[in-house]
Amino acid sequence: MSKIGFLSLGCPKNQIDGERMLALLQNAGHEIVDDLDGADAVLVNTCAFIEDAKKEAIETILDMVSMKEDGMIGKIIVTGCLSERYRQQILQEIPEVDAVCGVGANGDMAEIVEQVLSAEEPVETFPDKLLLPLNGERLLTTPPYWTYLKIAEGCSNGCTYCAIPKIRGKFRSRPPEDIIEEAKKLADDGVKELILVAQDTTRYGEDFCGKPALAALIREIAKIDGIAWIRLLYCYPERITDELIDLIATEPKLLHYLDIPFQHADPAVLTAMGRSGNKESHLALLQKIREKIPDITLRTSLIAGFPGETEEAFTALSEFVKEARFDRLGCFAYSREEGTKAYDMADQLDEQTKLDRAEIINEQQGFITEEKAREKIGTEQQVIVEGYDGYTDSYYGRSTADAPEIDRTVKFTSRKELEDGDIVTIRVFDAQDGDLLGEVK
Repeated sequence: MSKIGFLSLGCPKNQIDGERMLALLQNAGHEIVDDLDGADAVLVNTCAFIEDAKKEAIETILDMVSMKEDGMIGKIIVTGCLSERYRQQILQEIPEVDAVCGVGANGDMAEIVEQVLSAEEPVETFPDKLLLPLNGERLLTTPPYWTYLKIAEGCSNGCTYCAIPKIRGKFRSRPPEDIIEEAKKLADDGVKELILVAQDTTRYGEDFCGKPALAALIREIAKIDGIAWIRLLYCYPERITDELIDLIATEPKLLHYLDIPFQHADPAVLTAMGRSGNKESHLALLQKIREKIPDITLRTSLIAGFPGETEEAFTALSEFVKEARFDRLGCFAYSREEGTKAYDMADQLDEQTKLDRAEIINEQQGFITEEKAREKIGTEQQVIVEGYDGYTDSYYGRSTADAPEIDRTVKFTSRKELEDGDIVTIRVFDAQDGDLLGEVK
């Protein structure tokens, strides 16, 4: 038995890939350890979506090199998006790495680890990315009461700023029966909240039945005993159908929460991005959703500083944020990525301008988020318990309006003892910096 350490970076979809690799390694007889000191090998599951993610991945690998040089760990295995995208450069620039594996090799990780542990020379393996396993056992790295459920892999949208299709391949939906089987297994293991993810969740089913099949899939998942909350992330605006909106409004387990990555509001910028719509169509969609689901929480992601974004285009983006009044919003400075169409576009903006514009949008949204939180004072909210703070003698958790790892926290008191994963109803009596304060009814 060997001791294997594991570090996973990036998005929930990559995290799920890592969990499948961990299960393979554990089933092969290896011990998965949290303390890296003494590990025979450390697997670094990397991200390479934007520049900041690449920097984090490289810094993490270099940290492992330092631990290896100090005799704290044995071998270093790099997998994930960085290794798929920069397969040649990693071993050339960081020769201390013992293996570089493409995402198509994830299903062979147990055999790769055995090879690496006994090999003197570095191992390189890059099978077809379409061999990335979409099914299989997972060793969860999230708390036992919530997790992500990946319903598709890859992307075929062709956004000009995005390298995901080159890294992950074309969009391919998982068969619904496989997803349902995994959801039932997760429910049996105690998972209460399932968060459905894909690069474009709303595209689910188009590749095998010619039309969106997300609503039908959700209806089947909602039938599973034990699943209390179903949350949707990455829903593209042009594929949010009336059927999906109606389902959110009527299915009790499907949370009134929708993550819609609009990315921008200026039509010229959106066209250059390879995206559709404009400020007016965006606002019309939001109005339609809010009319059907008045208490819905709406999240979006935006990109500031895209090539050719004029002052007028940025003003349009700012005005859109003011009018849309999202509950949750993240704005990011455009990252110029090699191999994308946007990389060679004219009128690239300087880094400081991009950063400044993103900061303006995020500050602008900060006031809206605080106002939205204060509007909930006096209301009742469902909350999933995530822990207890002995210093303040209070619990903390997430409301239905809060996705894990990206949204806000609810702090509350309770007269009775609670366990992590309990779902309770609280009455909100205050809000601080966008976080709700309350007490269990």
